[in-house]
Amino acid sequence: MAHADDLHSGGSTTSRRAFLGASAATTGVLAAGRWLVTGAAHAAERSGATQSSAGSKTRPAPHPLDPLTTDEIEQAVAVLRKQKPIGNSWRFVSVALAEPNRPLAWQLADSPARTAAIVVMDPSAGQAFEAIVDLSTEEVTKYEALAAGLQPMVISDECDQCEAAVKRSPEFRAALARRGLNDVELVMVDAWSAGMYGTEPAEDRGKRLARALCWVRSEAGDNGYARPLEGIVAVVDLHKMEVLRIEDYGVVPLPPTSGNWAGDFLPTPRNDLKPLFVSQPEGTSFTVTGQEVQWQKWRFRVGFTPREGLVLHTVRYADRGQERPVLYRASIGEMVVPYGDPGECGYRKNAFDIGEFGVGMLANSLVLGCDCLGKIHYFDAHVCNGAGRAVTIKNAVCLHEEDTGLLWKHSDWRTGQSEARRGRRLVVSFISTIGNYDYGFFWSFGQDGTIACEVKLTGIVNTTALKPGERSPFGSEIAPQLNAPLHQHIFAARLDVAVDGEGNSIEEVDTVSVPAGPENPHHNAFRVETTPLAGELDARRSVKGAAARFWRIVNEGRRNRLGRPTGYRLVPGENCPPLILPDAAVMKRAGFVAHQLWVTPYDPNQRFAAGDYPNQHPTGDGLPYWTAADRPIKNTPLVVWYVFGHTHVPRPEDWPVMPVASIGFSLKPDGFFDQNPALDVPPPV
Repeated sequence: MAHADDLHSGGSTTSRRAFLGASAATTGVLAAGRWLVTGAAHAAERSGATQSSAGSKTRPAPHPLDPLTTDEIEQAVAVLRKQKPIGNSWRFVSVALAEPNRPLAWQLADSPARTAAIVVMDPSAGQAFEAIVDLSTEEVTKYEALAAGLQPMVISDECDQCEAAVKRSPEFRAALARRGLNDVELVMVDAWSAGMYGTEPAEDRGKRLARALCWVRSEAGDNGYARPLEGIVAVVDLHKMEVLRIEDYGVVPLPPTSGNWAGDFLPTPRNDLKPLFVSQPEGTSFTVTGQEVQWQKWRFRVGFTPREGLVLHTVRYADRGQERPVLYRASIGEMVVPYGDPGECGYRKNAFDIGEFGVGMLANSLVLGCDCLGKIHYFDAHVCNGAGRAVTIKNAVCLHEEDTGLLWKHSDWRTGQSEARRGRRLVVSFISTIGNYDYGFFWSFGQDGTIACEVKLTGIVNTTALKPGERSPFGSEIAPQLNAPLHQHIFAARLDVAVDGEGNSIEEVDTVSVPAGPENPHHNAFRVETTPLAGELDARRSVKGAAARFWRIVNEGRRNRLGRPTGYRLVPGENCPPLILPDAAVMKRAGFVAHQLWVTPYDPNQRFAAGDYPNQHPTGDGLPYWTAADRPIKNTPLVVWYVFGHTHVPRPEDWPVMPVASIGFSLKPDGFFDQNPALDVPPPV
């Protein structure tokens, strides 16, 4: 772990190829924390947990929810290699903690054994396997081939090798020559997932595919996305690393202007901006013990997976001496980016950046800081590369405090009394780069009991080329002859809710106008309508801005002083339904976007909104299929899935690097407390 003052508005990052291609030293992990513990028990637990020194070989036993260490990753790989016929050519897709199942009462007196979940591929046989390794007994307890047609995530090693395969293809070089291009080294190849659309030729069936898209730099170091090689799609067999064919839909001239954004290409900086410093001379108000964070009245654990990146565990709030649970686990578990261009090169652009590529694997190493000021605590993340070597992403997760302005205020003009409090929040975040796009994922905790999730979108928009004088109804011209297709970014948050305990229910709340009549004689009345959601089919719901719709998660076994169930409300932020039609081919795999709310009873095998393997899934999986069972969702451990999307109609101002666009949602206490929980925040000094 690192702890540093960050006085930069943005930090430099190491490339994913650099850190995924090298091994790294193991970073110590500390043990601390329990779920639903209070007072003396927690103090006794913390007394033995101390920060291990750099290079120390003595480490406390990891907490059952801590991510795997580099030692554990390499141990798991070694055990699997020893006990199963894993050849040197096999590719490791992921090695991650096999998390213990959510129990009815979370007690860690008998800590579950540490186990590793591994996905590995045999390219020569075209087969992938799931394995579970018990790290305490060093036994492989599960080893099963994936069902026919299922493909794991695309890994960085494959992206690099795919680019090399395309560049050495004679057919691809011939397509370049038709465009008057001879220097293949200036070409950029992005391995886009192939998906499943029902239009694939027979030769594609059963293969692990990429549909690679290409751009060309005008010179080394410039922005290749400014010059799309329009009309070229390279279809690549990722197991054999062979180009099956080059689809050429016709020559389009390269756009004439550059779009450089880095290094010496930048314009002269503004000279009228004075330094802005955030000073915390007495240090932070949070404490970190291993992976556990305590701040104000909040306590939670920081987790990390190769697929989801940042994960929050066992989130609870200390209220009058008792720690009350709110969330058992929270993450952004899936996303899809459907593009609106129906052309042959465009309609298959529907990237599942989490399920098909893994935002955790592609997390930035925030060497100089992240988008925050003040004192920062960093968490390292540990993943594996394709060869099964453990790799540390230094400073992958950032933890810091932010001023949020006015928290609450009132002035009484009669008495002259006036009180105001300034707010602060704790933010935990990471940033991932997937090809041209960069995504920042931020979870924040407020002094008023609010938990907020924000996704920040930036980076470079996907680009295509236009012929001189051409305009596309399905995109925006952002530079001369350079088109950015219309698209959406749709995310699915998975919230294992535990509001005041394990048994939760959910209800929908709308504010509606009262029809004219005896109840509304003056036509000004509006009221709240609350609808309990009893089963999974009931809980397939959509946002409704006109009714200020939100959803309340309640614990009917716990009551506040008004005699009502304690609860939290899920409040939508910016959102938009999917604009692809319900019978679009991609909806088989991205069916979770059909509604903004889904609710399921907790099932440890149902982790991802589009299923475990959305890449080339022949039939689709995930929420639409699980919820068809219409299981009851009252007074039981629940998982609430919130789907939120940003519709991007690109502008010239989004080029060459897009200013941040933000979307998200919040969880706000609703009857969880008896009054404003921020009354005890001290006045400003």
